[in-house]
Amino acid sequence: MHAYVHALPKVELHLHLVGSAPLDAVRELALRHPDGGVPTDHDELVRYYEFTDFTHFITVYGKVSRLVRTGADITTLLVGIARDLAASNAHYAEVTITAFDHLNNGMDPAELSEALTEGRKRALAEHSVVLAWIFDIPAGLERAKDERTVDWVLAHMPEGTVAFGVGGQEAGMPRASFRRSFDRAREAGLHSVPHAGETVGPEEIWAAVRELGAERIGHGVSAVQDRDLLRHLAHEGIPLEVCPTSNLRTRAVLDIAQHPMPLLLEAGVPVTLATDDPGMFHTDLDREYLLCHEQFGLSRGELADIARTGVRSAFCGPELKADLLARISAVERSGG
Repeated sequence: MHAYVHALPKVELHLHLVGSAPLDAVRELALRHPDGGVPTDHDELVRYYEFTDFTHFITVYGKVSRLVRTGADITTLLVGIARDLAASNAHYAEVTITAFDHLNNGMDPAELSEALTEGRKRALAEHSVVLAWIFDIPAGLERAKDERTVDWVLAHMPEGTVAFGVGGQEAGMPRASFRRSFDRAREAGLHSVPHAGETVGPEEIWAAVRELGAERIGHGVSAVQDRDLLRHLAHEGIPLEVCPTSNLRTRAVLDIAQHPMPLLLEAGVPVTLATDDPGMFHTDLDREYLLCHEQFGLSRGELADIARTGVRSAFCGPELKADLLARISAVERSGG
C-alpha cells in the first residue's frame, strides 16, 4: 500500500507557505533572523511545533511568519516546499500566501511579487512541481475594513495567481464580513476558496457559500452537523479540502476515530486530501493518504478517486488535468 500511495500522482490544494516550510528551512530563517525568538536547534524546533489548541497554533504560526522578511526568505521556503511535494509525487500545488503578514513585516510589495515569481520558476525547474497562488486574508489580524490584501493582489497579481481566500481565526470573525474583498477579487477573475467550518459550526460554511461565492471550502469538517448543508455541497459539487492530521494537531478534532471524513464521503461530498501546514504538523501527502487507508479503511480505488477529485477541483489548465487523471488511472490499473 505504501508503494501504491506513493505512485498515485497527486495535487495539493490546501497548503500554507509558512506552515509548509520544512524544518531545515525554518531553522535557516531562525538563524538568519535570531531576534525572532524561534528555536534554532532542530529538536527544540520539533518541540516548538507541539500545539495545545488552535489558538496556540496561530500564535506559533505568527512568530514563524515574522521570520519571513525578504524576497530571498520567500524563495528559500518555496524551493523547500517544492522539494517536499515532489517527494510525495505531487505535481501541482496551490500555495496559500498571506501577503498581509509579509508586507506588515516591511517587505516591499514589488519584492514579494518578484520572489513568488522566482520561487515558482525554480520549483518547476528544480523539482518539476507547478506552483499556483491563493492569497488569503488573515482573519483576526486584518479587519474587514482593511482591504490591504486584495489591494496588493489586484495591483501586482503575480504569475500563477488563481484564487482568493480567508484563513486564521473563525470565532468572532464571520466570513460574511469579508464579502467586499471577495467581491473585488472575484470581479478580477479569481476563484473563491475561503476557510470555513474548521473550528466553528456549519453556519460559517453556509456564509462562505452564500456570501463569498465559495467554489471550494478549506476544511469544512463541521458540515457533518447539518444534513441540508451536506446535500447542498454534494449537489453543487463544492469540494472540501480535508486535512486530517492538521485537525488532530490543532485539536479541531480530538480523536481520529471521531474525524468526519468517512461521513463526508458517505454523503457524496467531493473531498480532496491535503496537509495544510506539513512542516508544522510533521506530515506529507503520502502520510495523509495512508492515514485514510489505515484509519478509515479506504480502498485503493477510493484513494484513487480522492486523487482524481483533487485534480478536478484544482485551478490548473486542462492539459495538466488530463495528464494527471490519465496517470492516476494507469496506477490504479497496475495496482501501483
